[in-house]
Amino acid sequence: MIFTKRKLDNGITVVMEEIPFVRSVSFGCWVKNGSRNEDRDVNGVSHFIEHMLFKGTEKRNARQIADEMDAVGGQLNAYTTKEYTCFYARTLDTHWGVALDIISDMFLNPKFDEADINKERNVIIEEINMIEDSPEDLVHDLLESCVFSGLDLSLPVLGAKDTVAHFDRHIIKNFYRDKFHPENTVIALAGNVRPDDAYEQIKRAFGAFGREKPYKKPEYGSSYKPDTAVKEKDIEQVHISIGFPSIKMGTDDSYPLLILNTVFGGGMSSRLFQKIREEHGLSYAIYSHNASFSDCGLFAINAALAADQADQAITLILEEIKRLFSDRITVDTLRKTKEQIKSNYVLSLESSSSRMSSIGRSELMLGRILPQEELLNKVDAVNLEILYELADRIFVPGKMSMAAVGAVTSGDLKKYAL
Repeated sequence: MIFTKRKLDNGITVVMEEIPFVRSVSFGCWVKNGSRNEDRDVNGVSHFIEHMLFKGTEKRNARQIADEMDAVGGQLNAYTTKEYTCFYARTLDTHWGVALDIISDMFLNPKFDEADINKERNVIIEEINMIEDSPEDLVHDLLESCVFSGLDLSLPVLGAKDTVAHFDRHIIKNFYRDKFHPENTVIALAGNVRPDDAYEQIKRAFGAFGREKPYKKPEYGSSYKPDTAVKEKDIEQVHISIGFPSIKMGTDDSYPLLILNTVFGGGMSSRLFQKIREEHGLSYAIYSHNASFSDCGLFAINAALAADQADQAITLILEEIKRLFSDRITVDTLRKTKEQIKSNYVLSLESSSSRMSSIGRSELMLGRILPQEELLNKVDAVNLEILYELADRIFVPGKMSMAAVGAVTSGDLKKYAL
């Protein structure tokens, strides 16, 4: 893969990859702003802005945005996370200029009409209600809110109903002007385009983007603090999430962690899945996953269980953590897991959208694009000593946290200790 990286005069970084053997182009506009850039009284405004950029500009209304993209068979979407927001599109190579025109118009000229804000407020409140009715999502937010209590990472991406309820044009427009800045924006492009030609088109579309105030890099202050949290809810199952402090984004620890997570709880052949679901039949959904942020991370184990089987399942999960160190991962398992990870990674890059996401996110969050061969070599370089040194740092006695949603109380969780 050959990447091109250039910078517009206004500070926007443009990263591109030409893929001449495909007929598609994926285009993304990435902004390093998410829920952790908010104060508690405006929590959810980044996600609200994401929605509002689809509601119309000075020359297009919401229907025209949708109709113009549909007319060329393109796909247009966006999402917001704790640390960034992405607006993206995928079209045939002959139509990528349409995607550029639409997204640049949305991004640079949002109307923020008060009537649209009032309508979208109800849409977002319904989205929050949907999360409330999804205990798997709710328990994840609950764990983050308790281990990062009082800090920026504790804030949910969607915000809360009481904060969303008071958003108006003034709040939204001021936050947009303050946080959407050329210096924290990356344009990513992958597909059948000539980089020089594409750069000139991007320059024409985004070159005039500017702000009166200079960009102020945010200062984050999150750290992991072990805790427990419960949300009692009258549902059929208990959803639990067990957390441990993990690594920050962009370090070489990412590669042994990929392997550790895959072996422990990352798939159907993992130790957790085989023990909890296959051997004991206690859960349909059981898995582990890692979330790495700019300054810290969270490793979590999630499961959905019948209330009367939760105690047995949690006990078995904690025993599996201990078994990682008594029944150690073998050299053969390490080799197989490396091949699994490398294969999944390479296969994931067989589309222009995956490649655009990879280079856009890497440039935005790490300031560089990691070449495919470098990543594969770093996975290959992991040995058992490196892997277990990391495991010792994650599964620390006294650092375990737990969150649960369902027919459970805080007293039910406090009896567990690793």
